[in-house]
Amino acid sequence: MRVRVGTHGGRAAVAAAVAMLLGGCAGAADDDGKTSASASAGAEKAAAGGTGKKAAAAARGGTLGPAGSACELPVSFGVAEDWKPEAVDAGKELAQVSKGEDGDLAGELAAAMLRQGPVTAACEIDAKPSGNIGFLRVWKGKPGDADAGGVLRAFVAAEKGVSEAKYHSFKTGGGVPAVEVEYVSTDKLLEETKKESAFAVGTPDGPVVLHLGGMDTREHDEMLPAFELAKQTLELS
Repeated sequence: MRVRVGTHGGRAAVAAAVAMLLGGCAGAADDDGKTSASASAGAEKAAAGGTGKKAAAAARGGTLGPAGSACELPVSFGVAEDWKPEAVDAGKELAQVSKGEDGDLAGELAAAMLRQGPVTAACEIDAKPSGNIGFLRVWKGKPGDADAGGVLRAFVAAEKGVSEAKYHSFKTGGGVPAVEVEYVSTDKLLEETKKESAFAVGTPDGPVVLHLGGMDTREHDEMLPAFELAKQTLELS
């Protein structure tokens, strides 16, 4: 999640945290001019597979979760081709937050990025290499909090500007009971509204939430096949 805010002063810390708050979107469109072209290809794929619950799963490029994978998790699932995963050590990231000028604000922003409701960030899978601007993020809770529905509702409640949340239960392709939510989030500062999706499962090691976020609704819809792949392949590690 790249909250590198520990050594360059409070103002730089705040800037770094705010940049991540925007989902790593700034500058992505300037990635050698590749993003717009590949995003168009992604749109064609999404249109072919549909959107929402009926979206076709993306081609599998790897697996996350097992020991030795980029992110070791209580669950394993397929990752779409060209998506780049990176483990997040929330405790380490928070420990690096500067305590100098504006340190408290930087810490608050970093904590907001690394914790949401009852879960903590564990893995960030970047869609940019595939041509989209957004992430599939994995969040983990403490052992004992195995109520997937309750954890997911608390996760959504911790996000500001949420409306039109619709929940439903399903089973992942690996047979794990899960709860999914689709909702709309509104950024009052930017005056923008977009769709978001997430689902949660319970494991013996605690609940796991997978959240799909994009720069806007179009990016979200184009990335749904990757989200669908995770749903169709997720099983307990």
